[in-house]
Amino acid sequence: MAPGTYSSLSVTCADALLYGVAPRPVACGFDLVIGGGAVFPEVNFTLPAITISQANWPEILKHYEEMATAILKRAVSLQVPGIVLEFELLPAMTDRPEWGAEITALLRRHLEKAHARHGLKSALRVTPTDIRDQAKPPELRGGPAWDRLRRSCDLCIAAGADILSIESVGGKEVHDQALMYGDVRGCIFALGVLAPPDTGWLWDQMAASCQGTRCVPGGDSACGFANTAMQLAHQKMLPEVLAAVIRAASAVRSLAAFEHGAVGPSKDCAYEGPVIKAITGCPISMEGKSAACAHFSPIGNIAAAVCDLWSNESVQNVRLLSGNAPEAFAELLAYDCRLMNTAAARGGAKSMRDWLSASDADLSPQAAVLTPSATIQIAKAIVETSGTLRRTVAAAQTATQIIRGANKQDGLRLSAKESTWLDRIERELAEIPDDEEALLDWAQTAYPGVFRPESYGLVSVLA
Repeated sequence: MAPGTYSSLSVTCADALLYGVAPRPVACGFDLVIGGGAVFPEVNFTLPAITISQANWPEILKHYEEMATAILKRAVSLQVPGIVLEFELLPAMTDRPEWGAEITALLRRHLEKAHARHGLKSALRVTPTDIRDQAKPPELRGGPAWDRLRRSCDLCIAAGADILSIESVGGKEVHDQALMYGDVRGCIFALGVLAPPDTGWLWDQMAASCQGTRCVPGGDSACGFANTAMQLAHQKMLPEVLAAVIRAASAVRSLAAFEHGAVGPSKDCAYEGPVIKAITGCPISMEGKSAACAHFSPIGNIAAAVCDLWSNESVQNVRLLSGNAPEAFAELLAYDCRLMNTAAARGGAKSMRDWLSASDADLSPQAAVLTPSATIQIAKAIVETSGTLRRTVAAAQTATQIIRGANKQDGLRLSAKESTWLDRIERELAEIPDDEEALLDWAQTAYPGVFRPESYGLVSVLA
């Protein structure tokens, strides 16, 4: 599908939103088709505590050789029908693009060998770090950091990446402060005014880098926005209802990647993925209970309900009783996927999906906004609205309605404090102006010097 604004749903009803099946499957890597009828494990792995330096580089390469060997050995032993390896570059590996490319080439060699020897279908996702926020306030559309990030993408593609992804940071400088203040208007400004144009601009560049190569432009993630809110809520520093509303609102900025060339699969840490799948029809990666090695969450089962890849987020190469952690988590993911695929093969995909959803939905507002029904409602609110600010507000307001309905009619029980916060969020959303310029004027006064309007293609109203 050509890039552009989505005005209708690709998946129009909850019954049709299932795991392993996407209206627009993605073929990539070594004979792998994602979203074509099966869920595959996506194993994400990283280094133990070690300084990334030239002196340590031979040891670092040895770790990646060890991890790739062990993961693929386990995959072959368990007869997985396909697998994705994700290499998330550490910041130093993006800052020095040749390092990231060298590891990309190493991992590709392992996948190529496994395909040739065992027929293992596979793909390599490579995710450079968005280092454009090194300057304060961030300079997003130029400068040395952007030059290094762009070179990192190009070199990793040339080295053999099959899927290119990123967790973009545009708007995060305002959103981080707004979250700590509990400032709903500030969060919406960051998500609806700043983030979408940055995500769109960045994906214009990334999609262009993939053009004419074997690498597909995968997708983005609101990890730095919605997952930050989720973790702050876990630590009781923010209300859960705010984290749930941020999750829904974040879908608009992640959708911008698909409006500017991304085709999927979306990133595993993009828990807004189900909304993206409903709108675009593109396959998604998700993470949940098997990501407990990286972070805790209240959405461990429901996250798998409509996934096409099932991930562990990231795990360090440390020794466990059974073997090293990346190999152990490859097995965990493989068995999860085997269960989902067996249920689907026997006609039980919808039942499995509903069980995964029901096991979480009544226990947290963050899960309540991820049910298939809630996903369709949020997705519909987005496509029926024009403009990224109004879409972001519409998604957030729909989330509050879903949470309130689940609290009244279903099994969700909100504390008095959470209910008070829900009332406050609804009031503040209703007071947000539709005019982006008016909101920009407010933000430059509320968050002076925190962001550069020109980095987002915006004209400063204070100039």
